[in-house]
Amino acid sequence: MKKKLLSAVLAGVTVLSLAGCGGGGGGSSAGGNQAGGGSGDAGGTLTVAIWDNGQKAGLDQIIADYTAATGNKAEIQVITWDQYWTLLEAGASGGDMPDVFWMHSNEAQRYMSNGILMDLTDRIAASEKLEMDKFPDELKELYQYDGKTYAIPKDMDTIALWYNKTMFDEAGIAYPDETWTWDDFYDAAVALTKDDGSQYGTAMNPSNEQDGYLNIIYSMGGYVLSEDKKSSGFDDPNTIKAMNFVDSLIKDAMPPATVMAETGTDVLLNSGKIAMLTQGSWMVPAFKENEYIAENCDVAVLPMDAETGRRVSIYNGLGWAVNANTDNPEAAWQLVEWFGTKDAQLKQAQLGVTMAAYDGVSDDWKNNTDLFNLEPYLDMREDVVFRPATRATLTWWNMMTADLKEAWSGNCTMEEACQKVAEDMNKCLAEE
Repeated sequence: MKKKLLSAVLAGVTVLSLAGCGGGGGGSSAGGNQAGGGSGDAGGTLTVAIWDNGQKAGLDQIIADYTAATGNKAEIQVITWDQYWTLLEAGASGGDMPDVFWMHSNEAQRYMSNGILMDLTDRIAASEKLEMDKFPDELKELYQYDGKTYAIPKDMDTIALWYNKTMFDEAGIAYPDETWTWDDFYDAAVALTKDDGSQYGTAMNPSNEQDGYLNIIYSMGGYVLSEDKKSSGFDDPNTIKAMNFVDSLIKDAMPPATVMAETGTDVLLNSGKIAMLTQGSWMVPAFKENEYIAENCDVAVLPMDAETGRRVSIYNGLGWAVNANTDNPEAAWQLVEWFGTKDAQLKQAQLGVTMAAYDGVSDDWKNNTDLFNLEPYLDMREDVVFRPATRATLTWWNMMTADLKEAWSGNCTMEEACQKVAEDMNKCLAEE
């Protein structure tokens, strides 16, 4: 196997631009007949690309089971988020691609519509191992295009509230629980913020959408994307109300915007700089390994809105996809089929890799550690909203983040930023 494949691709292949509000069309140069072949020789070791090193150890164990059962070998290569998509775009323009890889809601429709992913429809229909009815409909539909399926659901995530017990104890504030509203969250965040800048109540960046402000928007009755996916909801009064609430937190209970952008909110939590952080279930493997978080922190459900009574978690899920031009099509298919079985999904949960997409097995996920109470993540499934996505998600998502940065930095009001987001989103959506 070409062990230096990924770095070679990134260094040596001209990157194909699939971006743009409309995304690449079915007849673009990314068509399936022009994509590069798989990374390994036929019958060799499959390359599996992911972007989260925290999941590698558990997935390695699942791949070991697959190898023992089939004789096929596979090796995981972890690539940073930004380089990951550069790699795939490079491969789409004629270079090598991994045989099996993760697909995300940001990119799914672009890749499915350009012939880059293997069509799994007939293989799924003929499978005696998969039970596709056990996966959430929205997650399955995310990886379908023009009546065909291009990925097997990998996982499901939710958002919950991490809090520093030590800081709460020192301030004499009761821990957050299911009675909390967002007003309670604000009051505690302000009370836990110290005038000398040594400690803040919470933190959130414009890029913390799924794990941050989107949950507040939907709990307060707002929305990001209309049901027909043709218009933005950022100019909706309830969305603006929610974002103004976020603005009050930015001004009264968060570190300076530059500090959050440079440091990252998870680092602020594990370095004892913030008392609370809304965060996704995908961070549990990393948080388990952090001594400070393990000693000082625990988990609660998100607050609810006092007016609507809703406690909303945005949820998402990755998919296992196959390179349409892999040199090992049968082995690659067997691997993603293996990942989608009940046994593999259960093992993923039990090992603490992530919550599983398969219905029912994530109850075991909460027991993968005794360091934290993970039940709140499961409780948050009671009212979930699927992460907004369209054909060109990444394009308007990047616009949204850039526009909101202006409000975070104090260069405009939050309402002005929301109006700008709506304007930019609507232009982009009109071109899809």
